[in-house]
Amino acid sequence: MKALIPSLLLVAALPALAEQSANPLCDAKAANIEKQLQAAWAEGHAEKAKGLSAALDGVRENCSDKALMRELEAKVNKARDEIREREADLREAELSGDPQKIAKRQAKLDEALQDLKEAEAEFKH
Repeated sequence: MKALIPSLLLVAALPALAEQSANPLCDAKAANIEKQLQAAWAEGHAEKAKGLSAALDGVRENCSDKALMRELEAKVNKARDEIREREADLREAELSGDPQKIAKRQAKLDEALQDLKEAEAEFKH
């Protein structure tokens, strides 16, 4: 009987323990949104806070780490596609020999590279 009580307590606590760590990526995303929400309220941005509150509700209700990883992976792939397009645009501009066009296309490529870097950083965390 003495052994039964601790076992029952452990069994009762298991769902709570599992729930806490079931989606750590989603938990981190929710914490980030909560931080933004607090800042929005502190700065008096009621409309922004309303949108963030809705986003937080959505994360809490629908987020799973597996789905979030797929979403982040898709974001990385999209950024890579964008880089390929920007590289092709730059090559085309280089063939034209127009320095302004080359500079503009290089700036767009640099921006796409930065977007990829950010997307990969998100994906790795």
